[in-house]
Amino acid sequence: MRHVLDQYPAQRDDIADLVTRRPLPGPGLPQVDPFLFLNHHGPQTYRPGNSGLPFGPHPHRGFETVSFILRGEMAHLDSGGHESVIRAGGVQWMTAGSGLIHAEISPASFKRDGGPLEILQLWVNLPGRLKMTKPAYTGLQREDIPTILVEGGTVNLISGNFGTERGPIESLTGVAMMTVELEAGARVDLPAPAGRAVFFYVVAGTPTANGTQIKPHHLATFAVDGDTITVTTEAAATIVYGHADPIGEPVVSHGPFVMNTREEIVRAIEDYNAGLFGKPPVIR
Repeated sequence: MRHVLDQYPAQRDDIADLVTRRPLPGPGLPQVDPFLFLNHHGPQTYRPGNSGLPFGPHPHRGFETVSFILRGEMAHLDSGGHESVIRAGGVQWMTAGSGLIHAEISPASFKRDGGPLEILQLWVNLPGRLKMTKPAYTGLQREDIPTILVEGGTVNLISGNFGTERGPIESLTGVAMMTVELEAGARVDLPAPAGRAVFFYVVAGTPTANGTQIKPHHLATFAVDGDTITVTTEAAATIVYGHADPIGEPVVSHGPFVMNTREEIVRAIEDYNAGLFGKPPVIR
């Protein structure tokens, strides 16, 4: 079993009235290659007549975004013509690739009625050979995601394998991603294949991973001395879990662009300003 090396607290960094915590990047932890960035929004309750999520049209290039809608709902629109509203328990997986402009906003019904909201967004890097791949988007509702029963809980498998099951998303780089929902007294063995980087973020609760208790809103890092992470709980807990092959390439980021060199960043800005990312989606 892999033992825990350390755990890193999410730093509070609210965006307008949106409660936001960010464990990655953070002090002492610039990335968990290929996992680059995580924003944890909420949990909170919006009043009726609210302004909703503040993420209007903005560009991306060079990586993928995975958005976990735990409570509430989120609308997606992008310059590739993709549009959806994903409800609680669903996931949005977007490959920005060569360049895309998207918006992540609250649907009109949520702004009118309000309600609970909790959303996480994870950025997953792409290797240089795939940074200019064609943009793509997949929206999954909760019923589209396989639910695997484990002792005292469930694993919701988004991509990759868990036992004999396979998630509906076919990642370009073989990323395995899942959410893990556990009740008190649960136990689950999470796969951590040799050579793979592990992503382990505690959304809620205080689960124990291979004998070490992980605090809520903390990201745990693991040694490479095993191929399993055994998680147990004394109370309910929710975890975002994944594993992937490290890329091992230089990372140069500037705002919404993640490339390998400064020159590629300059080119991304020029291409965006020249309209090569397409027309921004129209917010209705």
